[in-house]
Amino acid sequence: MSRLVQNTVVTLCALTHTTERAAHRRGVGYFLPALFVDRFTKLGGIDRDRFATRLDGCRSFTDDAWAGYWRAFADEQLADAGAALERVGGPNVEQLLDRESEGVVDKARDVLSPAWQVFTDRSSGSVASFASDHPEHADAAVAVDALVKAMTYLFAASWPGWTPRRLAAYAESRRLFDVLLRALAPAMGLDVEEFALDLGDDAVTGYAILPAGTERSPAILVTNGLEGTIQEVALPALRNRPPGTALFVMEMPGTFSYRKPVSLDSERYYRTVIDHIAAHPRVDADRIGMLGLSFGAHWSTRMAARDKRLKAVVSNGGLYHRGFKPAATFGMPEIMLWTLQQTTGARNPLDLGRTLSTLSLRHLYREIPIPILAINGDTDTLVPTQDSVDLAQAAPLGELKLYPNDDHCAMGHYDESTGYATGWLSRHLTTP
Repeated sequence: MSRLVQNTVVTLCALTHTTERAAHRRGVGYFLPALFVDRFTKLGGIDRDRFATRLDGCRSFTDDAWAGYWRAFADEQLADAGAALERVGGPNVEQLLDRESEGVVDKARDVLSPAWQVFTDRSSGSVASFASDHPEHADAAVAVDALVKAMTYLFAASWPGWTPRRLAAYAESRRLFDVLLRALAPAMGLDVEEFALDLGDDAVTGYAILPAGTERSPAILVTNGLEGTIQEVALPALRNRPPGTALFVMEMPGTFSYRKPVSLDSERYYRTVIDHIAAHPRVDADRIGMLGLSFGAHWSTRMAARDKRLKAVVSNGGLYHRGFKPAATFGMPEIMLWTLQQTTGARNPLDLGRTLSTLSLRHLYREIPIPILAINGDTDTLVPTQDSVDLAQAAPLGELKLYPNDDHCAMGHYDESTGYATGWLSRHLTTP
């Protein structure tokens, strides 16, 4: 009953545009999805109670207030990283954030590579455990950990995009990820390539993460959702990457770095990236899979029906049909409805409903000719779990994996579900 009351209040505030006023009294956390805390704490390895307390202290969604609030916590982490980098003789934070700074990746690699495990292991106590086993590299571990936490707080500052200070925070978060990935990849046995593919009226950028010294590897295209970033999906994918498998990571069209809104035409973004993957000299074009999360799972499902080069697909927590119905917006915060309008280019809520209805995939379920695994929590509070059930039941080679008592994208079991997904894809991409 309390959840129903909260959803009713959130919906009424969205309809009357009074969310900001109410947030001054209740705090922004009341108007955010239940899994908001989990997604950031799991990415950054941040103490959950500490992050939740900080969320309680935030009282505004306005650009200056929101971005400034979370950026302050990022600055604390950057100060810690800077002190540790100074102790090990590495580049300073200003150089890390400066795209024009020459040789900064090499300098970071020289001092941070010994602590590469801390980059991918975001579990509680990982830094202390590493420092205990490798006291000579404790400062490198502290620096990597603080930089990942700063990257995460900057991601929080950038959420959900579209405003100037949020986009500035997004650029800095992406820059920190870029430096850390490039600096630490050789120690992880990986090669990293950034790709930028021109579509004429837009462009799609991302990373190819390839196992060093291999040729003709299977590849998995990973894509995120409505207001997610590359770093949010890349780190879990790196932790759970099947040996010998390449990852290609991109953000969903219509989000942070794109110029055009998302639409049925967004298929061409994914098709262009699949073109790039299939033509890559170090990829086996007959063994390409795709993993989509949240709204990105919509696109992995759509491409499973549309592109015959995909051999297996995992879709986690996607919007397929029921999630596009007006009833699905009950309890959706005003900031999320606003984000959907920005992402789709809808002029108003009524236009948003019409636009979303065109994205329904129900008519494509039975046209998916390849194995597809639908994953979700069994109590998704953002997208109807029944969407995942319907997809798995209707697709000829569909499978279903629901995590009990879990929310959107099985966030409570995120590492476990990502490992299950990549393992499932690996089996299908390596078996004739």
